Amino acid sequence: MGYPHPSHERETPVLSKYFGDREAIGLDGWRKRGGYTALQKALSMQPAEIVEIVKASGLRGRGGAGFPTGVKWSFMKPGDGKPHYLCCNADESEPGTFKDREIMRWTPHALVEGCAIGAYAIGAETAYIYIRGEFTEPLERMNAAVKEAYAAGILGPNAMGTGKRVDVHVHKGAGAYICGEETALMNSLEGKRGNPRIKPPFPAVSGLFGQPTTINNVETLVAVPHILNNGADWYKAFSLNNPKSTGTKLFSVCGNIAKPGNYEVVLGFPFKDFLYDLCGGPPPGRKFKAVIPGGISVPIQTMDEAEASQMDYEGFVEQGTMLGSGGVIVIDDAQCMVRQIARAARFFAHESCAQCTQCREGTAWTTKIMERIRDGEGTMEDLDTLLEIADNMTGKTICVLSDSCAVPVVSGIKKFRSEFEALIKKKTFHPVMAAVA
Repeated sequence: MGYPHPSHERETPVLSKYFGDREAIGLDGWRKRGGYTALQKALSMQPAEIVEIVKASGLRGRGGAGFPTGVKWSFMKPGDGKPHYLCCNADESEPGTFKDREIMRWTPHALVEGCAIGAYAIGAETAYIYIRGEFTEPLERMNAAVKEAYAAGILGPNAMGTGKRVDVHVHKGAGAYICGEETALMNSLEGKRGNPRIKPPFPAVSGLFGQPTTINNVETLVAVPHILNNGADWYKAFSLNNPKSTGTKLFSVCGNIAKPGNYEVVLGFPFKDFLYDLCGGPPPGRKFKAVIPGGISVPIQTMDEAEASQMDYEGFVEQGTMLGSGGVIVIDDAQCMVRQIARAARFFAHESCAQCTQCREGTAWTTKIMERIRDGEGTMEDLDTLLEIADNMTGKTICVLSDSCAVPVVSGIKKFRSEFEALIKKKTFHPVMAAVA
């Protein structure tokens, strides 16, 4: 397969190369484009060899955590006499993120192949693709792709004629954001309430059905066939000035911007060039005010921070935020930050599983106070109360949903405090809010 040279001037389509190509959806069309050659190669290798290649490539988890994939796979111990499982996290419920949906819509067999390779590499015979319940079209595409793969002998007890068993199953979620958390996902797969589990034990020790399990994001697994076909050094070449962040990354862009959509760029791409050149800048007559670069759960950036950022794991951390899931939410100068943050808080309050007191109570009270300030009924003391609640929510619960609610509140008050104070002092709606009320 031919790929453009890594560049900071344009997109670099690797995973997205066949987005929009209807012939790539079906098995025949996918095979004509090189599909399943990597799986054929993988099944002739030792699992440990595959793990080492992925480790050497520098591939990191694309779902948000950014943990090295090869290292994660190495925690599994093939041959330990236990059944192993691979779970593909295709829940993608993070606001602002819609990259995995497009992978499943246009290249479903790429995910089937990635799951099969990943399962074989960790000593698993079974992989589950857990898909968000609202993803009607991706569910149809993935079910059809799995069915085609079984009919062609690619999956099953004699995968690709090698005598090795690889099974892939599609599981439909029920629309719970919390099931994007890996242990809640496993509980849901087991037919239990989707509540996160206390760790340890970690999934690699006791995961799905109490057996060793690895959970990977859709985009992570889809990158694996390319790495096997082209080599670790080829993948590492997709990096701009940072050997810790290699490969290309899909970024979903939405909000107040001229050209929303999915963009695939080399990690390290200048965020300023990305926003103004690739994505077309702000709407006519507007200016950018703030950016949330990694889905609603990461800290908000001012434009000074955003324009100084490099689009990789370390680059965003240097500018006070995180790469996260790659869901870029852009906010222009016509928007009220208090209103945006209140909306985010309400989302997290609604999606809390209510298992932890700090999250159940903290997200609810944060929402009430934020909406009170939004409606012109807040006090200056409310700002201190919000920060105190946020401190009590952060790092004190089973999963990070409560942290995710606290993050936009804390970063919003820190960086846009004047907007909070203006609403409190004037006791009125923001002008734009009043216009749309």
